[in-house]
Amino acid sequence: MDENADRKDLTSNSTVLQVRKIGNSIGVILPKELAARLNLKEGDKLFPVEQSDGGVLLTPRDPDFERAMEVARRGMKRYRNALAELAK
Repeated sequence: MDENADRKDLTSNSTVLQVRKIGNSIGVILPKELAARLNLKEGDKLFPVEQSDGGVLLTPRDPDFERAMEVARRGMKRYRNALAELAK
């Protein structure tokens, strides 16, 4: 099954984004309509994740935090009884 099948195709009804100079950095300005569809507000954080095909995925989820939580879940499952005893 294609992992991208459930992603909404935003290119069909959005414009091309241009990289612009913003202060001493460069950035992309999202059109108001696109930001509204993605439920983004000023100050929201997005994490860039490089893809194997050379693209970049922007996600509101911190990939490092997600990996740390997965390790924590495995540890809590493995040491469930010991953690229950410590919680008493």
